[in-house]
Amino acid sequence: MSTAALTPEAVSFVCTLVRRQSAIELDVAKTYLIEARLNTVARRLGFATTMELVQKLQTRLDASIQRQVVEAMTTNETSFFRDSHPFDALRTTILPEWVRLRPDQKSLHVWSAASSTGQEAYSIAMLVREHFPALADRVEILGTDLSDEVLERARAGRFSQIEMNRGLPAALLAKYFRRDGMQWEAAPEIRNRTRFIKLNLIEIWPQMPTMDVVFLRNVLIYFSPETKKMILDKVRRVMAPHAVLFLGAAETTMGLDAAFDRVQVGNSVYYRLK
Repeated sequence: MSTAALTPEAVSFVCTLVRRQSAIELDVAKTYLIEARLNTVARRLGFATTMELVQKLQTRLDASIQRQVVEAMTTNETSFFRDSHPFDALRTTILPEWVRLRPDQKSLHVWSAASSTGQEAYSIAMLVREHFPALADRVEILGTDLSDEVLERARAGRFSQIEMNRGLPAALLAKYFRRDGMQWEAAPEIRNRTRFIKLNLIEIWPQMPTMDVVFLRNVLIYFSPETKKMILDKVRRVMAPHAVLFLGAAETTMGLDAAFDRVQVGNSVYYRLK
């Protein structure tokens, strides 16, 4: 299939559409990436070129096509135990403190925002079961994303061999996954601790439990400063007073929300409410 290079006007249209639906600011300089992702959608929907797909949206805003384009533009890369430092902090500092100070709290609530296909949520479930067995059946991990497609994959808990090779130690693969044809399926003991729902960070959020730990990593970098402030304000409202927030390595609350303190333990950085 020919991608029929998009005109600057078509690229601008797609960027505006994505910004309106998700508040994500696409990098116009990365037109090649926009075209590659649109190409996948165009092929799936039977369009001859990506330009034909965009022209269809320009002349008639089909809600289904619009949703698929926005989801394709906002699907981010993920892997098991990605950027290991947050998981180190959970294991060595945050969860031991939680166990010590809140022995009678019924559940530990963890939120994996922009969870994509679920590797982060499943990584957290495995970490808790491996290092804090007394919490294994008390942890409740909520994964959210705006893409229906990746949420379905996350709920299924099924991953390719390539995905399994990215960050997952062999011992955990053998212990928590079983081979099913060409894929690996997560064991019930970690799938049962996760729940995945649709959530667009810039829209009205569904009812959520009060969170003890929030993973909002590599998400804010795609938004404008004003949108970042709005999202952090909403995140703060679902956090318990003792909760911690993890951001991506290139992200910070500084200059955006004065209610957070930055904490560094070894190579790990996280944020607490003041």
